Amino acid sequence: NYMPLSDWRDGYEHADADHKSIYDLEYLSRNVLGGEGYDWYYDGPEGEAAQRRLPIEDGAHDEPWVFRYKDLKSWWLNEHHERIDGARQPVPTDWVPQSKPIRFTEYGCAAIDKGANQPNKFLDPKSSESSLPNHSNGRRDDLMQMQYLRAMALAWAKPENNPVSAIYAKPMLDMDRAHVWAWDARPFPQFPNNAALWSDGENYSRGHWLTGRSSNQPLSLVVAEICERSGVRQSDVSGLFGVVRGYAPEGVGTARAALQPLMLAYGFEAIEREGRLIFQMRGNQKPVPIERERLAETGALAGTIETMRTPAAETAGRVRMNFIEAEADFSARQVEAIFPDEESFGVSQGDLALTLTDAEGRSIAERWLSEARVARDTARLALPRSLAHLGAGDVVELDGLTYRIDRVEQTETLLVDAVRVERSVYSPSDVTDERRQVNQFVAPVPVYPVFLDLPLLTGNEAEHAPHIAVTAKPWPQSVAVWSAVHDAGYVLNRLVTRPSTLGVTQTPLLSARPGLWDKGRPLRIKMSHGTLSATDAQGVLDGANVLAIGDGSSDNWELFQFADCTLIEPGVYEVSQRLRGQLGTDGNMPEVWQPGSIVVLVDAALTQIDLAQSARGLARNYRIGAAGRGIDDPEVVHRVEAFSGIGLRPYSPAHLGAKLLPNGDRMISWLRRTRIDGDSWESYEVPLGEVQEQYLIRVFVVGTMVREFTTTTSSWLYTNVMFLADSTLGGVTVSVAQISDRFGPGRFTELAL
Repeated sequence: NYMPLSDWRDGYEHADADHKSIYDLEYLSRNVLGGEGYDWYYDGPEGEAAQRRLPIEDGAHDEPWVFRYKDLKSWWLNEHHERIDGARQPVPTDWVPQSKPIRFTEYGCAAIDKGANQPNKFLDPKSSESSLPNHSNGRRDDLMQMQYLRAMALAWAKPENNPVSAIYAKPMLDMDRAHVWAWDARPFPQFPNNAALWSDGENYSRGHWLTGRSSNQPLSLVVAEICERSGVRQSDVSGLFGVVRGYAPEGVGTARAALQPLMLAYGFEAIEREGRLIFQMRGNQKPVPIERERLAETGALAGTIETMRTPAAETAGRVRMNFIEAEADFSARQVEAIFPDEESFGVSQGDLALTLTDAEGRSIAERWLSEARVARDTARLALPRSLAHLGAGDVVELDGLTYRIDRVEQTETLLVDAVRVERSVYSPSDVTDERRQVNQFVAPVPVYPVFLDLPLLTGNEAEHAPHIAVTAKPWPQSVAVWSAVHDAGYVLNRLVTRPSTLGVTQTPLLSARPGLWDKGRPLRIKMSHGTLSATDAQGVLDGANVLAIGDGSSDNWELFQFADCTLIEPGVYEVSQRLRGQLGTDGNMPEVWQPGSIVVLVDAALTQIDLAQSARGLARNYRIGAAGRGIDDPEVVHRVEAFSGIGLRPYSPAHLGAKLLPNGDRMISWLRRTRIDGDSWESYEVPLGEVQEQYLIRVFVVGTMVREFTTTTSSWLYTNVMFLADSTLGGVTVSVAQISDRFGPGRFTELAL
C-alpha cells in the first residue's frame, strides 16, 4: 500500500492550500480513504498539472468502489462481479465478503519532501528507477515519513473505517501484520555511516528506512506533554510540525524554560486566544492583505504607520550553535552560519540540548541568521476595529512586505507592533547530511587502577587526598570511581575522563644520590598506554617528565625526572639522565627498584579522589569501572584502601652531621626542608610548612632504639657521657625527623657515628 495521501504544491495557490500544511494529520488521515484514488482522479499529465479533478463514478451499476483503489472497505464488504468487455456478469465470483482479513505486506513513505504525494517513489542515483515524488524539491524530510505513518495508523484505528468481520470476528484490516518498509537488520548508526561496507548508506537520508528514526517524537506531542506537566490543559498543538530526535531540558525549571529551546530550534510561537494557548509554526500563516487606505489614524503615531530599522552594528552577522549529533556517536557538534558580506567580528552563540542531524543544525543556524537580519525592520501601525480579529502571531501584508504581529494594544483602534518576516526564511535549506565515521563496538574489559598517595606536586592539591591513575584498552568514554565505608551503599566519588600513561619496568633501577644527575644505566619501561618523550635539562628543571615508580601500593612511590628518552621498540622506552627522589621521596628510594615495578607519568590525567580529612588512615571500599556500565558490572574492579595523606608528611632533614667538641660532646645538626613553596631561589629561607618547628631524635644501637628526644631547634647536643654509655653496646646511629602536628614524624635521616 503506497497510496498517495496528499496532492500538495508549494505556495498558497493550489487545490489543497486551505489546509494548514502537508503535515496536517487531519488532512492526511482523511485522504487514507479519500482524495486521489477514492473521490477523484486525474485524466492525464495535463489534468494533473492543472489540478483538474474528475470524480470516480461507475454509471449504470453504481459500484464506483470497483474503480476506487483506496476503497478497501467496499471491496471487502461486497460480492464481486466480473466485468467482461464492460458487461457486468450476473453471477458473482467465488469471493465471500468478509471472509478474509486484508494485510499490508508493505506500506510506508520516503523521508523526502512531499513524499506523501507519491509514497512509492525513492531516490537512488545508482538505480534507473530513481525518481522524486510529484512536486518534490528532493530535500530530506523525516517529518513527512512520520506523519504519513501516523495518518495511516489513526485512520485505520477508527471502527467505521475498519469494521469487524461477521465471519471471523476480527477487523477487516489486520494491522498487527502490516509491515512498514523498511526496518533494516543492519545496526544503527554503523548503517548508514559505514559506506565502505554498505554502498546504499547514501540513500538513507531520503529513503524509506525507519532504522534510527523509530524513536523520534512529533514536536506537537513533546510540547503537549510539557504543557500538561505544567498544568496547562487548554492548549492547541495541532499547528506544530517537526521531528524531535532527543531533548534533555537542563535542570528543573518552568514550562516556559523547557519550551524556549524548542521554539528557537523549530521556529514556532505561542499565542493566547480566548483563554487557550495556541502554538503555531512561523512561515505557515497566509498573510492577510491590508491596503494602506484601511489603516486608522491615531494620535499615538505620526501618520498611519511608523517603520524603523535596527542598525546593522547591533545585529550579529555570524551565528554559532552547539547541539548533539543524532546519527553518529551522539557527540557534541558545532555549526556556524555567516553572511557572505559580513565584515564585523560579532558572533552570536547558542547551545541547544537537542539531538539533531548536521543538516538540521546548519539549517537552524542559517534560519537564525536570516531571521535576525529580516527582523531588523519593525513597524508600528493602527488598524480599525473591523480588523479586531487579528492578534499576536497573525501575519499581514502591507506595501508588498509581510509583518508578524507581536503586540496589540486595544484602544479606540488596534495599535499594533509588528516585525518584518519572510516566508522563505522558514523553508529548510538545501544542505545535505554528511555521513560520519562511527566508532566500532568493542567488548568491555576491566580497567586497571593505581592509587598514588603522593607529596604535594604543585601546592594546589588537597594535601591529604590521594591520586588515582587509570588505564584500559580500549578506553571507555569515562571511568567512574565509587566509594563506600562498607562494600555496599556506594556513591560516585570521581569521574576519570582521560587514561593515564602507565608502564612496567623491564630492567632494575639502582638507587642514586638526590640532587645530582643520575647518569647510570638506562631504565627500560614497557608502556601499556601512552608514550614518553625526551626534553632538555632546562625542561627537567622546569618540572617536565615526572615519573612515579613504585610497587603498586598506594604510599610507596618515588618521584624522579628524566631528560633522555629512546624508543627501543613499539611501546618500549629507555629513559636516562635522571633526577632522583624528587619532592621529598628520596626516603622512599630502595637500594634497587626491581623489574616489574609500576611506572606512572605524572600529568593532567592523574586526578585526586574525594576523601574527608577525618577518613585519613581509615580503610574504605572503592569500585572502579566504566561509568556507562554501572557499579554492578562484572568488569568493575574492587579495592580496599587506606591513605596516610602523604601530602601532609614533612620531608626528611638534609645535611645531618656531627661535630666533635673539645670536651668530647657531639653537636648533631641538620637543615630542615619544606614541602610547601620551597622551590624559589629568591626566598631568604624556605617556609616552615608546619604550625611549629619541632624534630624527633632517636638513637639506635645495633638496630635497637635506646634514646628518644624532641627539640624545637635544628641541633641537639649528644653528650660524651650519653655516647660512652650507648657505644659500649655497639655501633651508634642517630635518626632525625621533622614533626607535623597533623601527620606526625616525617621521613627520618640517619647518621652513623
